[in-house]
Amino acid sequence: MTCGTLANLAVINTSLRGRARRVTPAGLGRFLGRRIGIGLVLMVGITLVAFVLTHLVPGNPAAANLGQRALGDPAIVKAFNHEYGLDKPVVDQYVIYLGKLLHGNLGISEQSHRAVVTDLAEYVPATIELALFAIVISLVLGVGLGILAAVRRGKLVDGVIRVISLLGVSMPTFWVALLAFYLFFFRLGWFPSGGRLGPAVTPPGNITGLYTVDALLHGDWSLFASALDHLVLPGLVLGIYTVGTMVRFTRASVLEVINNDYVRAARVKGLSEWTVIRRHVVRPALLGIATVSGVAFGSLLSGTVLVENIFGWPGIGQYAYNSAINLDLPAIMGVSMVVAFIYIVVNLLVDILYSILDPRIELR
Repeated sequence: MTCGTLANLAVINTSLRGRARRVTPAGLGRFLGRRIGIGLVLMVGITLVAFVLTHLVPGNPAAANLGQRALGDPAIVKAFNHEYGLDKPVVDQYVIYLGKLLHGNLGISEQSHRAVVTDLAEYVPATIELALFAIVISLVLGVGLGILAAVRRGKLVDGVIRVISLLGVSMPTFWVALLAFYLFFFRLGWFPSGGRLGPAVTPPGNITGLYTVDALLHGDWSLFASALDHLVLPGLVLGIYTVGTMVRFTRASVLEVINNDYVRAARVKGLSEWTVIRRHVVRPALLGIATVSGVAFGSLLSGTVLVENIFGWPGIGQYAYNSAINLDLPAIMGVSMVVAFIYIVVNLLVDILYSILDPRIELR
């Protein structure tokens, strides 16, 4: 490593420190204002797309929600359509829906006969708890194994980890869920059959809606143990695909960074290999990992339908499934809005995280 190269690296580091100071609260405020405005426009666009698609699906909501006897009475069918606004033109229905949406009203569910907001407040926390557990496990295992595979490139450990990651992304989630349910519950009895708590356990007082967190906040360790016991198996099954994806992407990101000049300079300075990997390799690789993590978290939230149904997990996936088979249009729209909102928020947080990980990236 020449003195000129080391001098250039020092200039680059000085430049990065200087640019890091340019992130101001005013700049962050302008960035957040623009992104919130864009997000609102996207939400309106998503409502239009979801509304059109749900009305294009062949079927009759009255036939799906009324019994056979009630369906044979034209007066009851007419009253049902009038109650939920299904007797109006589609354009009028959409305008009315937007008007209610401005007041935070997502409509009344045709299957539960409750406000969709009330239903979502009950089901969304369960899915968030499941997705958070799955993404944490995915990040710990996926990033850790990906770094190990990159550092041991071409060796036996690398080969074993790559095979495991390939299996993770290749096996269908519903098949893994059925296999895990049969093996670990039916055959071995290591985990409970499903649900969020045991049948004799009373849910904790609602603070966050996440049973594990609420149990800790109340200091109830037996309740926490029961909630965690029910969470582990579906969370692991849900995270298997994401672990495989994170391993492959982390390995590729680390290999792209590990042979750069500044990494060689760090080794020449006499730093240990672990310090070089931790300080000079992992952090630049985290930019791509953050992107994949954000997309993966959104996918976990919106892709829990099969896992929740197999394990009897009362989350938004099960709610969306029941809404779809019953043609519950307000509930379908509500689920679409929640998923879209989560994706927008996660992408916003990932963009902010970019500027924290790399001072060269400015929020604009």
